[in-house]
Amino acid sequence: MLEGKALVEDTDMPLKMQIQAMSSASQALDLYDVFDCKSIAGFIKKEFDGKYGNGWQCVVGSNFGCFFTHSKGTFIYFTLERLKFLIFKEWKKGGDSQTSKRTQANS
Repeated sequence: MLEGKALVEDTDMPLKMQIQAMSSASQALDLYDVFDCKSIAGFIKKEFDGKYGNGWQCVVGSNFGCFFTHSKGTFIYFTLERLKFLIFKEWKKGGDSQTSKRTQANS
């Protein structure tokens, strides 16, 4: 596990799920090169799909912007090491309540 501490910038996830998100990110950074953001994001997505059901999305990088709609209680945006992590479960019409977010990551 990495020694770095994660800084949560925004979330509506339950605390247990937040801890899982940061733990998965740390594990991914141990497994993949810090520049391999695609593999890091894929690892985290698979972890969350397996633990909390399909439909999770993960964006990892140091410079990105996005606007998305997610199921309520499934969003976290945090920094670990030099990377930003955005994890959320997509909202499906007729599903749980929704929330829209705008995020901008710049290093």
